[in-house]
Amino acid sequence: MSFVHLHVHTEYSLLDGSNKITEYVARVKELGMNSAAITDHGVMFGVIDFYRAAKSAGINPILGCEVYVAPGSRFEKNAGANEDRYYHLVLLAENQKGYENLTKIVSKGFVEGYYYKPRVDMELLEEYHEGIIALSACLAGEVQKNLHRGMYEEAKAAAFRYEKLFGKGNFFLELQDHGLQEQANVNQQLLRLSQETGIELVATNDVHYTYAEDEKPHDILLCIQTGKKLADEDRMRYEGGQYYVKSEEQMKALFPYALQAVENTQKIADRCHVEIEFGVTKLPKYDVPDGYTSWEYLNKLCFEGLERNYKNPISELRERLGYELNVIKTMGYVDYFLIVWDFIKYARDHDIMVGPGRGSAAGSIVSYCLGITNIDPIKYQLLFESFLNPERVSMPDIDVDFCFERRQEVIDYVVRKYGSDRVVQIVTFGTMAARGVIRDVGRVMDLPYAFVDSISKMIPTELNMTLDRALTMNSELRALYENDEQVKNLIDMSKRLEGLPRHTSMHAAGVVISQKSVDEYVPLSLGSDGSVTTQFTMTTLEELGLLKMDFLGLRTLTVIQNAVGLAEKSTGKKIDIDCIDYDDKAVLDSIGTGRTDGIFQLESAGMKSFMKELKPQSLEDIIAGISLYRPGPMDFIPQYIKGKNDVNAITYDCPQLKPILEPTYGCIVYQEQVMQIVRDLAGYTLGRSDLVRRAMSKKKGDVMQKERQNFVYGNEAEGVPGCIANGISEQVANKIYDEMIDFAKYAFNKSHAAAYAVVAYQTAYLKYYYPVEFMAALMTSVIDNPGKVSEYIYSCRQMGIEILPPDINKGEGKFSVDNGNIRYGLAAIKSIGKPVIEAIIAERERNGLFKNLKDFIERLSGKEVNKRTIESFIKAGALDSLHGTRKQFMVIYVKILEQVNQERKYSMNGQMSLFDLVDEEQKKEFDIQLPDVGEYEKETMLSFEKEVLGIYVSGHPMQEYEEKWRKNISATTMDFQYDEESAHTKVREGAKEIIGGIITNKTIKHTKTNKTMAFLTIEDLVGTVEVVVFPRDYEKNRMYLEEDYKVFVKGRVSEEDEGASKLICEEIIPFENTTCELWIQFPDKESFLTEEKKVYEMLRTSEGNDSVVIYCAKEKAIKRLPKNWNIHVEKEILGNMTNYFGENRIKVVEKHIENI
Repeated sequence: MSFVHLHVHTEYSLLDGSNKITEYVARVKELGMNSAAITDHGVMFGVIDFYRAAKSAGINPILGCEVYVAPGSRFEKNAGANEDRYYHLVLLAENQKGYENLTKIVSKGFVEGYYYKPRVDMELLEEYHEGIIALSACLAGEVQKNLHRGMYEEAKAAAFRYEKLFGKGNFFLELQDHGLQEQANVNQQLLRLSQETGIELVATNDVHYTYAEDEKPHDILLCIQTGKKLADEDRMRYEGGQYYVKSEEQMKALFPYALQAVENTQKIADRCHVEIEFGVTKLPKYDVPDGYTSWEYLNKLCFEGLERNYKNPISELRERLGYELNVIKTMGYVDYFLIVWDFIKYARDHDIMVGPGRGSAAGSIVSYCLGITNIDPIKYQLLFESFLNPERVSMPDIDVDFCFERRQEVIDYVVRKYGSDRVVQIVTFGTMAARGVIRDVGRVMDLPYAFVDSISKMIPTELNMTLDRALTMNSELRALYENDEQVKNLIDMSKRLEGLPRHTSMHAAGVVISQKSVDEYVPLSLGSDGSVTTQFTMTTLEELGLLKMDFLGLRTLTVIQNAVGLAEKSTGKKIDIDCIDYDDKAVLDSIGTGRTDGIFQLESAGMKSFMKELKPQSLEDIIAGISLYRPGPMDFIPQYIKGKNDVNAITYDCPQLKPILEPTYGCIVYQEQVMQIVRDLAGYTLGRSDLVRRAMSKKKGDVMQKERQNFVYGNEAEGVPGCIANGISEQVANKIYDEMIDFAKYAFNKSHAAAYAVVAYQTAYLKYYYPVEFMAALMTSVIDNPGKVSEYIYSCRQMGIEILPPDINKGEGKFSVDNGNIRYGLAAIKSIGKPVIEAIIAERERNGLFKNLKDFIERLSGKEVNKRTIESFIKAGALDSLHGTRKQFMVIYVKILEQVNQERKYSMNGQMSLFDLVDEEQKKEFDIQLPDVGEYEKETMLSFEKEVLGIYVSGHPMQEYEEKWRKNISATTMDFQYDEESAHTKVREGAKEIIGGIITNKTIKHTKTNKTMAFLTIEDLVGTVEVVVFPRDYEKNRMYLEEDYKVFVKGRVSEEDEGASKLICEEIIPFENTTCELWIQFPDKESFLTEEKKVYEMLRTSEGNDSVVIYCAKEKAIKRLPKNWNIHVEKEILGNMTNYFGENRIKVVEKHIENI
């Protein structure tokens, strides 16, 4: 072979390359090439994936990057003409030093030179040129750009400059031919330039996709990148369809006049060799106090913690701690544990709440003794080996939850301690998933939205779903694919783009801490907020031996901390949430009622009904509940509940299973149980049993088959006795093994579930004993999400807790407790910033409560209180305590503000005013009096609250209709919200539902055929939902589609991807069109006949659509009066009837809209 591709863009040239690394490597191998390069635009995102794929295929990987070179300094950020902002240049790592330098160059392009693109400059290239081979790139390279502009001498000067910089034989002039006229012209001049300068030529193909037939899907990808459609004229294109992986023959045919340039590619490839080191840890060192080694200090801390946690610990505990410490030392993770202990200690010392643990780390007694976790692994039978396994060398993984609001403080501490160059955040890639790619491709192809939407919804929402799997799982989709050309084309194009990375984002919690500056090991880039991130993902970083920590912000911890603070304030007692009784029957019973709004992990609709059924009696039950309520294990819930309710129904295949499965009523629920079964029944070590569990969960067939043999029959050579040697029959052993395979697919990590169960229980405990404080803290945690706040307000009302409006005299920034009720937080008022709230509270604490509106305006500066803020306060009800109505304040506040400003102006100019000559009593006479205008109507007050708070506080326009609403709906708006646990909404695609509420928003749209349709937001007592009204139904119902109308909507559900479902309208029924029945009860028929005349007399005063029913109790007789006696049931007639007949003889029954 004498040709190698040296200019190649993969899928990691985001939305610009569709050349998937696995396909690219396979294609190169198929073409008989022995080497291949990766040179993505400005990034090295894909180099490790490419390196691994190439090595496993026996291909020599050439690691490179097509960088952007700034014409001047990389630090200059001036907006020149688009094409002059940077030039392209291909850099290839020749050796180890070259790879390190390439990493530095690419990192600094982002960190120091980012301006539209990550740019480097000649100074950087000069500093880091060693070990790098450079190619002059495409038409956008500096040499080619000058040639194309007819500036031959400038091109020549640039070529000499690059050659001088990289060294003779390390810079090449690049020939490309994609059938473009510009390239043909430039190539002729490059031949001349090469002859005149002695700089050799190299032939490349600017690869952007793998196969020639990928031209169309790649074109679609470019449209997705630029937001265009295929039919658009003015858009970015790669003309000619030549940007694929070509064979040597094809390349030689393109350059018969420069065969040496083709052969030079192989010569360059033969010079490039880089070896990447995997699995060697690069952990930072922890500075221990003088007189200690890291090992001694870790032992000291652990044994002190053991004494603290287990007063007089028994020898077994000391042995377990010693065993774990030795494993940690052998695996080289001593400093790792000290680093984690240190930042958790910092958080606790600074009153930043830390979670009880997360993931398998809770299985370690070392973690427990260091205070990294606070769950007793012995009490809950948690296993160390699923965290750190001496028989499987891998990085330990301790994820830590912190208070959501203060997580950043802990990261800042770590940055200060280890240095900002050694602590950086981690990149993640958003990929084109099955449903999303169908939508993207459909939009670019300009297919009707409804058509594309229907196809995408046929794709199941399971995790890791692919289009190929969808076609096998959904026969309807398969039939469409086979019979409808348009569907086939859409899916085929989508398949070629499926799985491509679409954009980068920052890992929500991941941080890398390294020994030296991070760019010594991995390239860096910038996150959207300008913070530095790695260019490699979390798993790649771990493979390279770097330490990854997860600093997670858990909102629930913030809720717990705030609730404890409020409860301590209310009761005057100190509450240690870590030392509560975890077997409190009252708390467990409250969870069993299913009223678990706001309770961590237990508040979804499905979890509520599961808890009602489960009726947990211990923390163990909650741990199991969290583990079982997931797709897969849900199938075992009935078996678990049956065992819990009837212990006699539980059977064990052999006695050895009883101690392992007793806590979970005979079901395998946890990964740890799989490990214990393999250990106790077949005599495996725990380390090896963890390897078996992993093989089962990852469905590694060959390993599972081999281990079945060992499990049942034993393996003397490897020290495994096996089940038969343990007195368990071959048949039973195989049955147990089969069951384990079934369960291992789904089994949950008990350590993780236990940690989450502790947080769930803590929230339930606070909600039970301090409901007002807990709900106030809960609402503060979602203060920026009015939808969630209104859901919790509804819960509060059901709990009998009143919600008071915000108040400048009693309120705080957050939701607070006020005499057993919840006072709305001032921070929730729109346009009221934090400084204003702080100024109000500080002034209130300094000089007492505000007496009236003028006093409030006078005591705060004009900067804090202006027309806009005062109006917002009035509308929110925050000035209600200033002795006046909202309407009075609204009418008068501008005058008072002007008066105060006038007085301030006089005093600033040193002028005397009339007020300086009179005493305090007389001054009052000059105050502007509140006008006698009464108060706003209830509806107006509520709409003002909605305007400035996003929700209704002092009531709800729907409150008086609650009975009618409840009776007629089949779903609330909450049922349309996306539930992350079940990965869908409670209402399902295509289901017929009835909702009811107020139209709070209406958007009119016109279709392509110029018909009118509408998007409505309907709000009920618990939230909002979007309703789509298509043209046909719009025409039919337009008279009811006005804002503030109260309506019922019948329709079918349309599920969205990972978002709230919508309702497609089929019929609209206004609330006033619903009817009711008025029932009048008589003791017997005789008494009715006596008073019949009086009844008709009263009914004559009203007309309407509500029917009247007479009920005679003694005879149990019902008489429905004819339609001509129908009335309109309203307050006046009801009042008259009640006064005459008595309250217990009159009843109004709402009629269901289905029966109207």
